Amino acid sequence: MQFASLGSGSKGNATVVRAGDTLVLIDCGFSLRETRRRLNRLGILPEEVEAILVTHEHSDHSSGVAALSREYRIPVYLTHGTSLSGRCDGSFDLRTFNCEDSFALGELLVKAITVPHDAAEPCQYLLNWHSHTLGILTDLGSITPHVVDNFSTCHSLILEFNHDRVMLQNGDYPQHLKRRVGGDWGHLSNEQAVDFLRQIDVTRLRHLVVAHVSDQNNSHERAQDAVLSVFNSLDRVTFAGQRAGFDWLTLI
Repeated sequence: MQFASLGSGSKGNATVVRAGDTLVLIDCGFSLRETRRRLNRLGILPEEVEAILVTHEHSDHSSGVAALSREYRIPVYLTHGTSLSGRCDGSFDLRTFNCEDSFALGELLVKAITVPHDAAEPCQYLLNWHSHTLGILTDLGSITPHVVDNFSTCHSLILEFNHDRVMLQNGDYPQHLKRRVGGDWGHLSNEQAVDFLRQIDVTRLRHLVVAHVSDQNNSHERAQDAVLSVFNSLDRVTFAGQRAGFDWLTLI
């Protein structure tokens, strides 16, 4: 199993997962032209993508889904609530499910996990292949016991470190946006991400990816310091960027 990112942040998100002969894309917040360019950087042709999994309807995760799906006849998997938002209308084929459902996509077993975020029916994903699990956990405002229970046994994890609380409060965002980002239905702070890591067995993790880092309300240095309060080194840690995401990481 391998995974990589086309980009991670408020200007666009997409993650690629390859397991055996199965290749799927989680979210697509880039234009069709930009998605093609970023896939090419990873050595992927768009027609190789077998399915697009959508976490929620916000534009940085969904704006490119319909165009990519339609152009290459790729089915789109999303919750009923995300589908009803209309953001993925025009896709080749919409296949809806409920949060907490599990289903097979080629060689992958996928489970959708309910998370607290200000969207219609948001979810994050666990992807299992040969008893190895990759967790994708971004775009949530708080760590619930349900999240801990489901993501505690991951072998690799893409985890949101969106903002530093002090930078957010002292920054230029209007108050309503500060409340939204820092609230229970917004995005994870460095402190919340660290608190989650302290609740799980991080020795299981082969890879931790620090993702969805805000350009305005966080910094690489602050996120790194937060990670190093849990990990002894950065040997197993990768930082996902907005421009280039991150290159292929291998789980097994």
